[in-house]
Amino acid sequence: MGENFGAPFSEYPNLGNGFNFDWAPECPQPSPLELNTETIRDARDYPSFNTSDRVNAKVAIPRNAQSSSWTSSGRVSRACENCREQKAKCSGHRPACHRCLDAGVPCSYGDRKREKMLNDLTTRVQTFDALLRELYPKLDVLSAQRVEKTLRELNSRTTLTTPIPTLFTNPTRPINQSGLHSRADASHVSISSGAVDYTEEDFDRDEKVQPTGFVGEHSEMAWLYRLKRFLDHGSLIAVKDTPARPSLSSVNYFQDDSEILVPDDIDLAHRPPQPIANRLIDTYFHAVHPTFPIIGKAVFLNQYRSFYANPNVRPGRRWIIVLNLVFAIAARHCFFVDQIQPTCDGHQTYFARAWRLNVGKVLLDHPDLQQAQVDGLAAFYLLSVGQINRSWKLIGMASRSAVTMGLNIRSESDSITQFSKELRYRVWWALFMLDMVLCEMTGRPPGTGEIFCSTPLPVPFAEENFWDRRVAQLNTDQRTRSTFPPSLISDTTATSPKEYMAPRTPERRESGKGKQEERARQTGVENLTPNSSLYLLYTVDLAHLLREAIDMLYAPRAVRQSWHEIEAAISTLNNHTDNWLSRLPVEFDFTTLDPTPQFLQQRASLAFQFYSTKLIILQPCIRRLSRQSSEAGQGTVCDQMAALCVHMAGQMLELLPENPDLIWLYGVAPWWCILHNIMQSTTILLTELFTRTHIGTAKAVDITKKINKATHWLKAMSTKDLSSRRAWLVCMDLLSRHGSNFGLAVDAEI
Repeated sequence: MGENFGAPFSEYPNLGNGFNFDWAPECPQPSPLELNTETIRDARDYPSFNTSDRVNAKVAIPRNAQSSSWTSSGRVSRACENCREQKAKCSGHRPACHRCLDAGVPCSYGDRKREKMLNDLTTRVQTFDALLRELYPKLDVLSAQRVEKTLRELNSRTTLTTPIPTLFTNPTRPINQSGLHSRADASHVSISSGAVDYTEEDFDRDEKVQPTGFVGEHSEMAWLYRLKRFLDHGSLIAVKDTPARPSLSSVNYFQDDSEILVPDDIDLAHRPPQPIANRLIDTYFHAVHPTFPIIGKAVFLNQYRSFYANPNVRPGRRWIIVLNLVFAIAARHCFFVDQIQPTCDGHQTYFARAWRLNVGKVLLDHPDLQQAQVDGLAAFYLLSVGQINRSWKLIGMASRSAVTMGLNIRSESDSITQFSKELRYRVWWALFMLDMVLCEMTGRPPGTGEIFCSTPLPVPFAEENFWDRRVAQLNTDQRTRSTFPPSLISDTTATSPKEYMAPRTPERRESGKGKQEERARQTGVENLTPNSSLYLLYTVDLAHLLREAIDMLYAPRAVRQSWHEIEAAISTLNNHTDNWLSRLPVEFDFTTLDPTPQFLQQRASLAFQFYSTKLIILQPCIRRLSRQSSEAGQGTVCDQMAALCVHMAGQMLELLPENPDLIWLYGVAPWWCILHNIMQSTTILLTELFTRTHIGTAKAVDITKKINKATHWLKAMSTKDLSSRRAWLVCMDLLSRHGSNFGLAVDAEI
């Protein structure tokens, strides 16, 4: 019996025991009237066929080795070409029917008309698919948007049991020679910007992946990882079936996989000699506090002097933790600039002492202001030693503690002085700034929710001037307090990207708003001189622009926007950053040819932050065009923005002196994230060089020169920082295998 007729004989109770149940299921048994002479002649070859055994004897039809398509009426569903031409009865067997076998002629079954039509339509769809993909990058914005909308609607209404090649997945994805998408294309959802995150790894599978964790699309590590896979596999598209596929941790150059050793026998009550402590305190407030005012300078210095002046003073445990974290951060900076005293403890010792004092308390105690400061300082220290994953974890705890204290909203309490309110506002903005730096480096979403934040912007006055009568009057006047700082940084005529992409609504006019802002500006400007607090205001404003760019271009909801809308948002965000630059005071303007010697560190920090924000805004255009040929898209907005992105990467490297100078780098530049900034620009230049630049052109020579400069700086930084050494090795690995054609220098050793 066949496999579909495998039931035992006992399952047929109506059949008698004398019934000869010997017929083939593959060949239906014809009735006696249908037997012809040819059938009887064939049956004589079988000895068991005997018509004289008994009356009405059943005829056993021999099984045929070939499958048959005969129906119960003897007709077949499809005849071969020879039988159809001769109008003869065909057995329907494949690969050859009985008549063709007997005649010894070739037997073939041609496609039916319906199948021919389907094949023709499929060929036409594939041809139009290839044509659309070739023409789409050259269309104007409106035509491209119309094509995208129409094809998206057609795809949403079409349900096919046998899929044909998708006509429109992403206009920039390459197609193979047959016009069909690769397997990787079919596994991806259509996205407009090409920058929406998805995960491909199990981040909990082993200890090697856990220290890196998820790295989002706006991190330069994700850009570098995608470039490495493109160079190794010849495609920017993720190939999920690649056997030995590298993990993203293979390009992670930070130190999270290194353990932080905390000795058990450390003296928790030890304090450094006062001369060394004074130097560390001065270093901290010079190199860190202007950008991250996590602690109040005046209040802390008074407590510090009292602590060293009176040995009998016993401050609280958390204040001692804050002091040791300040020492640890300052000692780390002194290590970079070769200013460590022989009798000074290392930064690891100070951090270990703070950790021992804090262990077991952070999870059990209720949050307060000092705990938020402890977590924020610990997060900054871990950032400075390359432990960004652990730093990300702690900044989240600090933000939660700050929200518990209500630091994210405006305070109208009568029991808190205006001086204390301003210091608390600055704690919130310091945590916000640190969160945005880590958001940039890890590619993860910001942890401080803007929609639930009503904390006033920091006032542009130095902390020591808060007690001044005129400054205090400005701070306590709620109307002036809420309008003066925004008036220094805002352009009321600008349209935000969110407003551009949202439905238009009738504009509302607020009576007296312009006069109110003008009055606040005049009142504040009279008492304002450039200082570190004004620098903080512009830093926070630029960080807000960065946050808006990440929300608009990299959040998963960006998948619902067409590329035309994403492109418009990129243009608007780019204009906003240019507007921010145009409003900088001359003391902070890093583009002037003859800058003033004052505020050198603040200008360098603003410059690196500005170019970093530009790269994150413009990078989607680089990614989109890197999947096309070098000639594709020239003259379009996307191509112009991609060229600007490459230019901004070069401008960032131009901030560095031609010859590596570590004293300048760690003394002037934002030393806590300078490696991240250098790798951002280097990765953009490497992507442009390897994907859209021809060998021997002036463009190739210029980019090669800048990449060589970056690698020389990374090599010099490797002598001080293990993360920099890893970054240099990652770049050398890429250049050694793919950079020889462009004449890129490859160093063998540090």
